[in-house]
Amino acid sequence: EMNDTKVYILDGGSLVIDGFHVFWNRGPAGDVRFPCYSVLIDHPEGKFIFDTGFDKEHVEKVLPFEKPLQTDAQTLPGSLHAVGLTPGDITHVINSHYHFDHCGGNKHLHNATTICHKAELEGYHKPQPFEHLGYSDKSFDLATDIYTPRYETVEGDVEIAKGVHLMETPGHTKGHYSLLVELKGRRPMLFTADACYSKKNMDMNCISSFHLDLVASLESMSRLTSLAQEHEAEMFFSHDPDSYGSYLQAPGYYS
Repeated sequence: EMNDTKVYILDGGSLVIDGFHVFWNRGPAGDVRFPCYSVLIDHPEGKFIFDTGFDKEHVEKVLPFEKPLQTDAQTLPGSLHAVGLTPGDITHVINSHYHFDHCGGNKHLHNATTICHKAELEGYHKPQPFEHLGYSDKSFDLATDIYTPRYETVEGDVEIAKGVHLMETPGHTKGHYSLLVELKGRRPMLFTADACYSKKNMDMNCISSFHLDLVASLESMSRLTSLAQEHEAEMFFSHDPDSYGSYLQAPGYYS
């Protein structure tokens, strides 16, 4: 039952991008350092991870201008260790999308079933020219298949476990998912992922610059607002330096 579900926010370090990328065509310019995190859902039906952060070595090699900061404790194995788990305990990995800062820890999850949006897999394997850096971490992909033991593509909104819903929010990428988790003791949690970087993006109705389809991106931000109202959910943003400090981080959890 939902009663026993716990949600952990696993801190994964931080990256830097320019303000004009955080707030597309609005800015202001200049370095903005923002958090990256994973969501662990400890559920009666399994241990699910939504997004797995970035791999520091990859970022230093391919995108050094994003100035990655990540301690050993902020790697996925490190943050799981802090809640008494190992990567082998994870039964399912879901990525909102396959940009490098959301799939960098996938390569550690050898026992997990991979769940991914059919369109996202297509976008990842055949990116537009301007998406190549976003899709640059291929450490978990053996050319055409994801190397976890089981792997399934899904489409549309889907409930992957009781009270754990993937909601289609395309635009940032071709098959982007946001995550809605129902809990017994509090309002549902709506993880926007990169459909909305921050509360300020939402308030300004301003998308980030790393998008495939800017009109779909705006529609997805609007959809997130509707979902939050419909489910009386609290929004948790993907890269929000202002809100992040107020999120309860592991080993604390929401339930």
